[in-house]
Amino acid sequence: MRTHNCGELRKKDDKKKVTLCGWNHRRRDHGGLIFVDLRDRYGLIQVVFDPKLNKEVHKTAEKLSREDVIQVSGVVRPRGKKLENPNLGTGEIEVAVDKLHILAKAKTPPIEIDDRVVAGEDVRLKYRYLDLRRPIMQRNLRVRHETAQAAREFLSNNGFLEVETPLLIASTPEGARDYVVPSRVHPGKFYSLPQSPQLYKQLLMYAGVDRYFQLARCLRDEDLRQDRQPEHTQIDLEMSFVTVEDLLDTWERLFQHMWKKVLGINLKLPFPRFTYEESMERFGTDKPDIRFGLELIDVSDELKKCDFSVFTSVVKEGGVVRCINPEKDFSRKELDELIKFCQTFGAKGMAYLKVSGKKLEGSIAKYFKDEVQKKILAKTKAKKGYLLFIADKPKIAYNVLGRLRNKLGKELKLYDKNEFSFCYVIDFPLFEWNEDEKKWDPAHHMFCQPKEEYIKDIESDPGKILCTQYDLSLNGIELGSGSIRITNSELQEKVMKVVGYSKEKAERNFGFLLEAFKYGSPPHGGIGIGFDRIVALMLGYNDIREVIAFPKTKSAEGLVDNSPRELEDKQMKELHIKLDFVKKK
Repeated sequence: MRTHNCGELRKKDDKKKVTLCGWNHRRRDHGGLIFVDLRDRYGLIQVVFDPKLNKEVHKTAEKLSREDVIQVSGVVRPRGKKLENPNLGTGEIEVAVDKLHILAKAKTPPIEIDDRVVAGEDVRLKYRYLDLRRPIMQRNLRVRHETAQAAREFLSNNGFLEVETPLLIASTPEGARDYVVPSRVHPGKFYSLPQSPQLYKQLLMYAGVDRYFQLARCLRDEDLRQDRQPEHTQIDLEMSFVTVEDLLDTWERLFQHMWKKVLGINLKLPFPRFTYEESMERFGTDKPDIRFGLELIDVSDELKKCDFSVFTSVVKEGGVVRCINPEKDFSRKELDELIKFCQTFGAKGMAYLKVSGKKLEGSIAKYFKDEVQKKILAKTKAKKGYLLFIADKPKIAYNVLGRLRNKLGKELKLYDKNEFSFCYVIDFPLFEWNEDEKKWDPAHHMFCQPKEEYIKDIESDPGKILCTQYDLSLNGIELGSGSIRITNSELQEKVMKVVGYSKEKAERNFGFLLEAFKYGSPPHGGIGIGFDRIVALMLGYNDIREVIAFPKTKSAEGLVDNSPRELEDKQMKELHIKLDFVKKK
């Protein structure tokens, strides 16, 4: 139906007879001539209807509405001097139309198909098929495609096999809630939708696949936010007979290939690495943004003998005092707002002192003798601005100051927003203490191999166990997480026991995996990398919905098809489901 698309014609095509198809993006009547910007996925081109060329065609063009789908035939010609549009690839030429066929009429769309006018979120998601017509959204889909192809290219060239794993699986509760699917042929039984292909990709290693990858759909019934959706895509990878070094090197080269292929950017390798402990102490988070400094400083020792009881009591009870030094003079209003921000994340407050030459000033400065002030200034190396302090349990102090650091880094423009700074965090704890339930939980998941030197203490001292988990972050956002996996059934059972799994429960939920251990399991490891986040960050977005064709709302609703919705009675009967409880509620 067309000889060319709307984005490819250039001055070299002068006098060429062409046929184009697309949407009427904009129509303009100029003294008898009608100009239409014809749009398709590939771009815009100006087409001209001249009554001298064809009266009937010109008359039909007068009735064109926005978003009508049309086919035009005509001859390419230069626009002429001072009439060219340097912002368009096709801006030097136009098509003089002698044939017009209206393929489909359009009602006035409820949203503008224009990047300069962005509709509200709900309207965009309800009419997503219209929103996706916008050039910027077409670009987002194209970059997503190119990134996926670049990943497939690199992995295929490095010996990986793309293998699909099931979407209907047994429920193995861990982490987020599962989405469940009732079985019609097995009344009262349910499938689960995979939160990730974790167990199946491990089985593929036992099957001798050696190197596996998949652009896998992952489904999690969890509370949503900008970087979460009930269904998302991850680049899922697993490799046999590898060390952590082998794995990290592979991931680095994968990202280097994607960035070069899609963005034309050369990433510098290797990526910086921090231990979990180092990352928390320096940045207050296990996904640090290393584009700027403003690192956390531990001043607990320097302040344990000051006269400020808020600090001394915290240190005496095993807490810490940490600070950051933004080199900026804040107003009292700004400081009060920072205090409220810190309190939002669990801090009791935020203390502050102004750096004035070789002295500290502020309402609490009187509690710090000259000797203590010298120690603080020596430890922080502060020359100007403010010292902002949080005194609390280590976990709270890290979290609050980490968030405050990121907030100030953005507001004070301490980094180049177009920079891409990757880093690894390694040597994570295997377990974390659940204060509410008074028990140990997996810090990541139960299949991470403990580091060799800690295996003997798994049951006696779970809190000190470090494992082979590693996380990859970009600009302070976690992209993926992985580890070397446990392949010894006895060790796996010990780990499960620490987190409250009896032998019977472990067998019931993970018996198929434990059974596979018995038939020769190769050492292996892998990672799951959030593909939506990768594409979003490539394009400068924080919200992954901008790079997903049909995302859900924050309440997990699909506005295009009004999902979720009730089933018909016949379907409910076939699935052996009653909703009496829901109706009563």
